[in-house]
Amino acid sequence: MKKESISVFDIFKIGVGPSSSHTLGPWRAARRFVETIRTHGIDNVRSVRVLLYGSLAKTGKGHGTDVAVILGLCDEDPVTFDVNQITPRMNQIANLKKMLLGKEKEIAFDPAVDVVFLMDESLPLHPNAVTFLCSFNNGNEIAETFYSIGGGFVIKEGEDTSISDQVDLPFPIERSDELLHWCRKTGLSISEVVMENEHSWRDEAETRAGVMKIWEVMRDCIYRGTHITGQLPGGLNVTRRAAALNKKLLKDKPYNNYEEWLAAIRSGGQHFQYTLDWVSCFALAVNEENASFSRVVTAPTNGAAGVVPAVLHYYVAFCDGHHEDKIIQFLLTASEIGSIFKKGATLSAAMGGCQAEIGVSSSMAAAALTECLGGSVRQCLMAAEIAMEHHLGLTCDPVAGLVQVPCIERNTMGAIKAITASQLALQSNPDNARVSLDAVVNTMWETALDMNHKYKETAEGGLATNIPQSLSEC
Repeated sequence: MKKESISVFDIFKIGVGPSSSHTLGPWRAARRFVETIRTHGIDNVRSVRVLLYGSLAKTGKGHGTDVAVILGLCDEDPVTFDVNQITPRMNQIANLKKMLLGKEKEIAFDPAVDVVFLMDESLPLHPNAVTFLCSFNNGNEIAETFYSIGGGFVIKEGEDTSISDQVDLPFPIERSDELLHWCRKTGLSISEVVMENEHSWRDEAETRAGVMKIWEVMRDCIYRGTHITGQLPGGLNVTRRAAALNKKLLKDKPYNNYEEWLAAIRSGGQHFQYTLDWVSCFALAVNEENASFSRVVTAPTNGAAGVVPAVLHYYVAFCDGHHEDKIIQFLLTASEIGSIFKKGATLSAAMGGCQAEIGVSSSMAAAALTECLGGSVRQCLMAAEIAMEHHLGLTCDPVAGLVQVPCIERNTMGAIKAITASQLALQSNPDNARVSLDAVVNTMWETALDMNHKYKETAEGGLATNIPQSLSEC
């Protein structure tokens, strides 16, 4: 059986909200198509069109899929592109009906015409499909189809993924029982096994620097999101809550930067209600930023981007986790759990519902927190299992196709469940567990296959169809 090599930087990707599968994935696919165009001669391009299928069509407007593919065709990098320039750039393209393809060739391009939403058509491999078409002045035409399979992962139709970007890892892992085997055999923790595997791609110093960069983006997203008020874009008129909650909890305590803010949070104590409110605040902040087309980290998806940062920031603020080694330990452990779910089930809500997003992120955070709090490997896996067990069957039913209702609040629930799962595992004997992590991964996949398509990011069922008419027409 093919072994899939997944790095911590595959699970955690820096990008732009609001969706890893509907924004970041199509963006990356468009940039790949630009590279194909270059091999055929970008100077001779006459026109480009984009066809969106399935879930990308049905919820693409709310998720900014059209924006993502256009910026990708302009060869902008989602990691570095100034998010404040998204709206001005899109307005410019729409008004001029021109695009600078690949930053090299100006072509006629009308977003209202050249990005086609095929609401009633789906392709067989995956619900998130996009086809790019390019015509040249000499009459030649090329086309490529990509599938955005969740978490920003993209595969091209017909591409041999069995050999691409694969490396031989010292500790190959497809299932949690294999992870447990390697930990037992070597005496290493989960995070240490992950770090050894990361050496297959780069040296430890580079990995540590990259993981800390991931944390910095998460941290900055939390801080930024707790200080911005107003309403979220998209027409639902959802009011941002993190900033108001932040102000209420701090009771006018002064601060001028992140470190002073963190000290102010800690000075409030650690009683249950106070801590609970802060975890919710951290998660709200990230996903309000995500809904605003801001810079976030897939963890493992954008729709669930608030869970891992919220739990990690809880650990930093309330559990003496404000140390580089501990932050790296947390994120490495979390990434391995996400990798196991990606290999054994899915990270795509369009394939598995919200259990594939919030459920997986909660499982990742639970295991990571457990290791950082001194839990054994088996307790970490137990925590991951508990967190997912209580997300099984969770539907993805975004109101108006936006990653706002119920998505933002679901991140607070996922974070709280992760902390609870960790505490349960730390106070339990894994010998007495009756459900393994591998069993719950299998169950999640079976549930995904059984789930009605209406509940898989189509906005055709659940809350998306049981809301006031005025909202559904947004």
